[in-house]
Order: sequence, then structure tokens, then C-alpha cells
Amino acid sequence: MTDLTDKNIRKSGMQTSAAMNQYKKVSVRASVENADPHTLIQMLFDGAMERLNKAKMHMKQGNVALKGESISRTISILDGLRASLDMKAEGDIAGNLESLYDYMQRQLLVANAQNKVDKIDEVLSLIGEIRAGWMAIPQEIRNTAKIERIEK
Repeated sequence: MTDLTDKNIRKSGMQTSAAMNQYKKVSVRASVENADPHTLIQMLFDGAMERLNKAKMHMKQGNVALKGESISRTISILDGLRASLDMKAEGDIAGNLESLYDYMQRQLLVANAQNKVDKIDEVLSLIGEIRAGWMAIPQEIRNTAKIERIEK
């Protein structure tokens, strides 16, 4: 009887986990669909930081596959951030950010290949600083950027 109960509890736990994962996907999809450009970039920063923290955890646990997956997803997010740069309108700032994103991607490749937690920490710190600057943009400037994009 206990064996059946244990199996039911595990099965129930797996179903709950699957349901939670599906809820998160739907929730993220809805958030993305309703987000303004500023919020979308914030979500990319947050996603990169979340995946880097997971990569650190997987690295410490010796889970090579999940570590690699988390780092790979972060590199893809950094590609998305690079693609969002407007090199003509943002000039030197965009060029500097592009170089920084490239640097972070290279550091993550080293972190993955050599299990270097300090490289992940460095990238986390850099993303955190960029995110803080992004979040410090005043609302009136965010609104102006929205209007300009709509008019184009």
C-alpha cells in the first residue's frame, strides 16, 4: 500500500511540475505579447541572469548538459540584445554595448569549456550593471521612444 502511495505522490508531483512549467510558458508568452520595447529588453536581461544563476548551480552539481544548455541560452539572449541595438541612432553607446555583449559571450564560452564560475559571475555583474542603467531611464524618455517607434 505504501508503495502505491509513494508512486501516486511522485506522479502527482510530476504532473504538478508539468502544469507549473506550462503555466510559466503561457505567463511569459502573455507578458511578451503585452510588453513595450523597454520592458522586453528588461525581460531579456532578467532571463539572462536567471539562466546564468542556473548555469552556476548546474556547474557546482557537475551537471554538464544542463550547464551547457543554460549558458547556450544566455548566449542566445545576448545575441537578441545585440540585434536590438540601433547602431545609427545610438552611435557610440550601441557600439560599446555590442562590444560588451561580444565580450560576455566569449567569457561564457570559456566558463562553459573550463568550468569557471568566476567568468559567469563576471558576466552576471556586467549584465546587472547594464540592467540597472536600463531601468534608470526615466519614464518620459521611455514614452518618447515608444511614440517615435510607432511613427516610423
